[in-house]
Amino acid sequence: MLEVFMTEERKKLKEEVEDFVKSVPRQLIMDMDADKITFPKEWVVEAGKRNLLGLRFPPKYGGRGLGWVDDIMVAGIIGKLTVSLTCLYALVSIVGEALNVFGNEAQKEKYLKPIIAGKMWAGEALTEPRGGSDFFGATTTAKKEGNYYILNGQKRFTVGGEGADFFLVYAVTNPGAAPRDSLSAFIVERDMGVDVKHVYGLMGVRGTGTARIYFRDVKVPEENLLGEENAGSKIFYKMMVPERILSGGVAGARAILEITAKYANKRKAFGFNIRTFEAVNFRIAESLTKLDAVSAFAYAVGKTIDDGIGTAGYQRRLVSELKVLATKVFWEVANDAMDNMGGIGYTNVYPIERAVREARLPMIWTGTNDIMKLIIQHEYYKELLAREIEGRDVESDVPLSEEEATEEKVYTDADQEKAQAAPVL
Repeated sequence: MLEVFMTEERKKLKEEVEDFVKSVPRQLIMDMDADKITFPKEWVVEAGKRNLLGLRFPPKYGGRGLGWVDDIMVAGIIGKLTVSLTCLYALVSIVGEALNVFGNEAQKEKYLKPIIAGKMWAGEALTEPRGGSDFFGATTTAKKEGNYYILNGQKRFTVGGEGADFFLVYAVTNPGAAPRDSLSAFIVERDMGVDVKHVYGLMGVRGTGTARIYFRDVKVPEENLLGEENAGSKIFYKMMVPERILSGGVAGARAILEITAKYANKRKAFGFNIRTFEAVNFRIAESLTKLDAVSAFAYAVGKTIDDGIGTAGYQRRLVSELKVLATKVFWEVANDAMDNMGGIGYTNVYPIERAVREARLPMIWTGTNDIMKLIIQHEYYKELLAREIEGRDVESDVPLSEEEATEEKVYTDADQEKAQAAPVL
């Protein structure tokens, strides 16, 4: 972690997490990657026992009342294990965010407390077979009948689904409304009749219990509605902050860089250590520069949100920028590491090949990076067009006179007509 953000409390927390990471059996990682373990319940239980889940939430529910900077740091350190375990760590922060902000007291006691303690697990049911990035095109429905909602539909790519005791589910409750006003969020317990199927052979990020789940006339008590009916979009947007900001921890990518840097210092070719070759050492230098830049940006974004700086749109833009930058850098660092290692990097002698497989997913999860770019430019234009020029107007720093420059600035047909009507000097 960059020293400028480090405090004595964070040093102690870092030591706690590093100790936890060191204690994780190597075999667990091997078995998850081989799909021999589809959900690491023991890991979840141990993380809960050590009070390392849901760090940002109030102590009354078992959290530590910490901030985003702390959450990013911890997620990054857990990333040294695998992206899979980082995913599961983040899931408590994501589902917990919805429960903490929108849940009533009874819901927090029944669901938030036990997931922080590692005694229950939650699956986040967002994506549908036809949906993908089109979240608001959901077709799962919830029809009110008496004191229950009857759910029908299905979700896929539900991380943690295999081990989930309950699911946070979005369903259409107002089909005639605009998409953003049609959804509601529900807490759906597995034993209410949810059918869970483990059907995926994933390229990487295995062992998280990613499942397809089915709702066939599932009866959900009305008290399990989260927040207000037809206000699911508010919950979704709030959940997207932890979904995306926790991609900013780069300790996992930094660990991969360290492996390849040490290898380059030992491996010889043509009579020299390969770290002396520019093709290798420039890649190492570039990877390190990118990781340091992402780290600084990640903690700055975390502090921005912790301190409540800027509008919700401004924060949303920064979180989206971080997600794009961090995931892209992880991918580039992993691939450069493989280039530096050569053929041995393509084998399972080193964890480089697993890192390459895992690094591909973060660029397309929780809203693809292309969706993030749409958000970034949209929020930027809103800011840009709503404010006056700040400081010096550099657009006028050109050799032409103001009149000459104005004549040349043709944006529309009307401007063109004006320019043609102007007298020739």
